[in-house]
This record gives sequence, structure tokens and C-alpha cells, in this order.
Amino acid sequence: MIFHSDLGSQYTSNEYENLLQENNIKHSYSKKGYPYDNASMESFNAILKKEEVNVNTYETFNEAKLAIFEFIESWYNNVRIHSTLDYKTPNQKYNEYIKNIA
Repeated sequence: MIFHSDLGSQYTSNEYENLLQENNIKHSYSKKGYPYDNASMESFNAILKKEEVNVNTYETFNEAKLAIFEFIESWYNNVRIHSTLDYKTPNQKYNEYIKNIA
């Protein structure tokens, strides 16, 4: 697994690095002053907040966790088309990629 982050102090601390290492997670960083590394993730986070989180109220952490999981797995990856993916869903684009490399 790879965890990608910016160079914020919370992500570069020894404690955080140790946590990643303990869980066999490789840390990938954005280049300093280069916001384009995170552009796709920033876009996803904006969509998640605009279309799910900010329009719902959750009573518990588990309720929020389940709702967000369902948003991603049921809607975002399988139904919601994306202009940057030639108006296909992420799963459609991924399946095409796998088919072409096999």
C-alpha cells in the first residue's frame, strides 16, 4: 500500500512515519511547491464533501463511515461518470485498462 501526502508537518513527523512503517505502508510525498501531484485527490475530496458529507447528517462515526463507503463503492466508482475518464465511471476505465494490458 502507498500513502500519498503533502509535506505537512503532521505527515512528516517521526511518529507518523513510524506508524506507516509498522503497517508496511510506503510513504509518497508531493514535491514542494507543486500542487498538481494531489490534484486528482483534491478533486475527489471536493466531490465527496459536496455530494455526500455536506448534504447529510450522521448520528455516529459508524453511520458516517458506512455512508461514505456506500457513496464511493456504489455511486462514485460504479455510476458517476467522469469527464476526465472520457465520460466513463472509474470502474469502467479500470476494467478497460486491465483488459488492454492482459
